[in-house]
Amino acid sequence: MLDLSVSVGGLRLRNPVMPASGTFADGLANTIDINRLGAFVTKTITRTKRSGNPVPRVAEIQAGMLNAIGIPSKGVGDFIGSTVPFYRDYTPPLIASISADSALEFGALAAQLSAVPGIAGIEANISCPNIEEDGKAFAMHARSTAQVVKALRASTRLPLWVKLTPNTGEIAAVARAAQDEGADAVVVANTILGMAIDVNTRRPRLGNVMGGMSGPAVKPIMVRMTYQCSKAVSIPVIGCGGIASADDALEFMLAGAKAVQVGTATFVRPGAMLDVIDGLLAYCQRNGIARLQDVVGTVDDKGFQPFEALA
Repeated sequence: MLDLSVSVGGLRLRNPVMPASGTFADGLANTIDINRLGAFVTKTITRTKRSGNPVPRVAEIQAGMLNAIGIPSKGVGDFIGSTVPFYRDYTPPLIASISADSALEFGALAAQLSAVPGIAGIEANISCPNIEEDGKAFAMHARSTAQVVKALRASTRLPLWVKLTPNTGEIAAVARAAQDEGADAVVVANTILGMAIDVNTRRPRLGNVMGGMSGPAVKPIMVRMTYQCSKAVSIPVIGCGGIASADDALEFMLAGAKAVQVGTATFVRPGAMLDVIDGLLAYCQRNGIARLQDVVGTVDDKGFQPFEALA
């Protein structure tokens, strides 16, 4: 029997496919069998209510989309009272994605969620602005990453996944800093900062002017960063960015990812995650692979000289 299961950051998943934060909600259960997923990753929540960014918040672009949602949140109380109970009826582990403005607040939120039955792990979105660093994202630099992950690790015993930003030239160093301070896995990565302008109105197409770019256009960048991080750390890497098919997921896994997250593709095709799972199963059958995890990190790069300037 083929084995698609994977151990990722302290959790055993039935397969390596899960949603990217912000692209999945309970309504999807009306469309697909969400019990088939490897894990659930919630929309990022904050401790208090947030209204998010001004509209328009989404703009379609060639080979992807831009978004500047701004992490609107009903607050941690609503999450505990409404969201967590819904997922208790399903079998995949629930990963709570969290965001905060400071290392201290990250720690406090992680501690609060750690006491809630039904939450299997925490994904810390450290791509958000750090008020202690003049608004720069925590994950821009190794030092600020270390500070926030240290606070998180001291606050929870739950599996801790740390979601990195691609908007840095220090991705490998940032991943190492997360590992050194106790992260159980790193997610590579969040969206790439971009901008689009309406040539007729001459106005930005997003109300926040700039936003995060996702979709097929970013995949080669994310595969590269996954490869770099998998060489830099010993904890699992979860690949994310532009995955819409099993072949996309396999690129990330060959580059070193133990699991993958599917985001923008779900907006286009709600069953995209299940298609990826089915495609991975078919790939294993065609190639006589008994355990999918045997392909992780097996890219044949012998004789190639990787470009090191961005490592």
